[in-house]
Amino acid sequence: MEKRLERIPLRGIPLWSWLTAVLFLAALFLLLSASGELLAPLLGQAAMATDYVHELAHDGRHLLAVPCH
Repeated sequence: MEKRLERIPLRGIPLWSWLTAVLFLAALFLLLSASGELLAPLLGQAAMATDYVHELAHDGRHLLAVPCH
């Protein structure tokens, strides 16, 4: 017995699922991106000196097997 999958049109996907996907991708980008460069426009030299994003996401990077040093 062959079971066929039904295609769902893009308009049929609810807005909340699109927003969830965008938030997930943004969080993944922050986790995998370079450390201080993202916060530099907001915090200036303090972002580079203390490396906030890198320290907050350090264990998450290792969990995903992303080399960071």
